[in-house]
Amino acid sequence: MPIATRAFAATAADKPLTPYSFERRDPGPDDVLIDIKYCGVCHSDLHAARSETGRSTYPLVPGHEIAGVVKAVGSNVTRFKVGDRVGVGCMVDSCRECASCQEGVEQYCVPGFTGTYGGKDRKGGTDQTITQGGYSDHITVDQHFVLSIPDSLPLDAAAPLLCAGITTYSPLKEWGVGPGSRVAVIGLGGLGHMAVKLATAMGAEVTVLSTSDRKKADAERMGAQHFLINSDKDAMKAAAEKFDLIINTVSATHEIASHIQLLARDGTMIMLGLTTEGLPVFALPLLWRRRRIAGSLIGGIRETQEMLDFCARHGIACDIETIAPDQINEAYERMEKSDVRYRFVIDMASLAA
Repeated sequence: MPIATRAFAATAADKPLTPYSFERRDPGPDDVLIDIKYCGVCHSDLHAARSETGRSTYPLVPGHEIAGVVKAVGSNVTRFKVGDRVGVGCMVDSCRECASCQEGVEQYCVPGFTGTYGGKDRKGGTDQTITQGGYSDHITVDQHFVLSIPDSLPLDAAAPLLCAGITTYSPLKEWGVGPGSRVAVIGLGGLGHMAVKLATAMGAEVTVLSTSDRKKADAERMGAQHFLINSDKDAMKAAAEKFDLIINTVSATHEIASHIQLLARDGTMIMLGLTTEGLPVFALPLLWRRRRIAGSLIGGIRETQEMLDFCARHGIACDIETIAPDQINEAYERMEKSDVRYRFVIDMASLAA
């Protein structure tokens, strides 16, 4: 029997999110039904709600940083039981057959993974044709795409790890960050503050690059040893060729050409922000030191569980501000002004009441 679900949804690109009711599918043999307790608010939620990165289908329930408790499981589910603390990130399905899926990097599924919201629903089971996300009180997800949240992590602060955490953990691991690594993080926001915490825990020497010093104390509290204002030409010149890896988390259009000079030989800048316009660079600084600009997209299910376990071992969670569901439009307005330290998390208690 379909599960009645309450949510907040975008109904048009130029309209505020409003209460919305719909049905989730009843758990099939491989499904897990989750009571959502908390859902993080990602900047990409705002992009999708306003159809800024493609043509969104409405009504749309955003949210892909989901933490909750198992309410029911299907007959084939062996990894979870009722009462378990679980999470769901940016994916709820993939083709399971392509090379990427077989290698455990489902985020690079060749036909394309199914997003937690706004994706074509592969499983069906209701009259919903697209997936709906975590700004809701329930979700039904195939067990393969459900994560176990360690007991030592608070559910509210763990929720954003399912996007902000894995988005920064994956490139840090892929590029071999460890003791002796010199890492710079551009932007101390939802992604950037997690990059600082994770890189520090991995043993790196971490520098934060920002447009002002207003977050310097926060950066140092999170483990950064250095803080660099990128409009300070002398400081930028002094930092030339210093970093092995730059994690660029800025989602707005910004200048990156001067930052390339900060990379050491064979250094790499990883682009994580969803910028919607081109960012000019020059060939010579890349050629001269064999530097690279690369991208990285979230992480696979296996790596996401690894990240959660790493965070539990090192006592790492997101810095959050908890809001009620009906505060989401205000939260979006504040996100646009960078007025959050460092992730909004929706407490679903009032929605489920």
